[in-house]
Amino acid sequence: MKNKYIFSFALVALSFSACTKLDENLNGQVSSGGVSAGNVSSLLGASYAAMIGPYQAPWNWVALQEVTSDEVIVPTRAGDWDDNGAWRSLHLHKWAPDHSRISDVFRDLNSISYVATSVLGANPSATQAAEARFLRAFAQFSILDGWGQVPYRDAGEDVTKPSRVRNATDEINYLITELTAIIPTLPSGPANVANKNAARTLLMKVYLNKGAFLNRNAPTFDAADMAKVITLADEIAAGGYVLTANYFDNFAPTNDILSKENIFTAQNIGGATGSDLDGQWKCTTHYNQNPNGYNGFSSLSNFYAKFEAADKRRGGTYAGQTNVSGLRIGFLVGQQVDQNGVALKDRKGNPLAFTPEVSIIERDPNHLEVAGIRVIKYPVDYANAGSRKPDNDWVYYRYSDVLLMKAEAQMRTSQTAAALTLVNSLRAVRGASTLTSLTLDVLLDERGRELYWEGFRRQDLIRFGKYLAAWQEKPASEAKYLVFPIPDNQLGNPNLVQNTGY
Repeated sequence: MKNKYIFSFALVALSFSACTKLDENLNGQVSSGGVSAGNVSSLLGASYAAMIGPYQAPWNWVALQEVTSDEVIVPTRAGDWDDNGAWRSLHLHKWAPDHSRISDVFRDLNSISYVATSVLGANPSATQAAEARFLRAFAQFSILDGWGQVPYRDAGEDVTKPSRVRNATDEINYLITELTAIIPTLPSGPANVANKNAARTLLMKVYLNKGAFLNRNAPTFDAADMAKVITLADEIAAGGYVLTANYFDNFAPTNDILSKENIFTAQNIGGATGSDLDGQWKCTTHYNQNPNGYNGFSSLSNFYAKFEAADKRRGGTYAGQTNVSGLRIGFLVGQQVDQNGVALKDRKGNPLAFTPEVSIIERDPNHLEVAGIRVIKYPVDYANAGSRKPDNDWVYYRYSDVLLMKAEAQMRTSQTAAALTLVNSLRAVRGASTLTSLTLDVLLDERGRELYWEGFRRQDLIRFGKYLAAWQEKPASEAKYLVFPIPDNQLGNPNLVQNTGY
């Protein structure tokens, strides 16, 4: 049995109802007054719980990172998945300041920041304070990544006044100082709490993306910053992480036991607590598959083509899933079958055979249900399917990402031979062939292969200077789309300034 602690439903409901109430008065900004300060453990629990909405499942932060990239498309299938063009506008880079999903994610990420800040005003222990500061930094890094400016308050601040806002330079300096300060006080583990190596991983991401956040049109990479990335990676490696032999075990219902590389996760207890993580498979599976899904999200054939046939990350059968339902893991292409090998059909009686061909608007009634390659990254937890609370712990950070960030920092400081060795060590575990040379473009592809559908692709494409390029079902886009707009309903705060071009 998993050694897990459970936050009560009442606590979670309290934290979110308070956020909603304050949201109406303070433009989506939660303060230390948002949750009762009587119990520090409860406040800290509410901070972890606040992470669920924006991060877990494919709909929110992950959607902003993936649907806006060359990895994921949500095609309109006749009347299905139209949503007034909201999904299409993300993929096409045609969103506006009133986009509801962008607005909701901005609000919810700020809620994490402010609920975590409330912990600091409630006399926490040193470890509790460090955990809360990490969760706040984690959310603020996402806000910086998405919007380029970050609202903030200090504990006990007058919530009738508008929150202050840090620009990119100030926020980067704040995150570096804050994370450096809390690492010694954070616990060493387990992975499902804020821990030292989670903070080191986040600090790596700050240093690696620093030049991109300061100049998204032409990112720069300071040698001293890259040296910090390499040093932090080596410190994390001392934690004894190894690459998990079965790639998909990192995401399985028992990934807290099976994974040897997960650094920071969100704890879910099957049937009891958790999130909409089952959306990770329901967003993509067809109505006639098990589990039946919403037949929406797909991957793009050009992205799928980056994988070699022998690459384990491309997928295949998976024990506990394929033998139960016929559903394979990874990328689903071609005829789909049940657990007995019987071919499935779509709702019109046509073969349920997913095609690489997909358009952002599908109109052919005989193709729209099967258009697009599907992806199952998290193995299905059939034991808890009825509760919609799967046992899979949500994965934020993995050791493979640390290795690839180290390789990138080496590449950007003319240490290509060392980077090539590191990347090949990863590829060997994943069943991919040995590379004879390494370029930044190849490294970006490798990050895509290793981290697909995990919520990093937009950030990677921006850092590698590829985000505005044309790709399948998207023309080249304008520079303003390198950041999201400040939502219209947040501009009541005079300290927030609408991003250029919106």
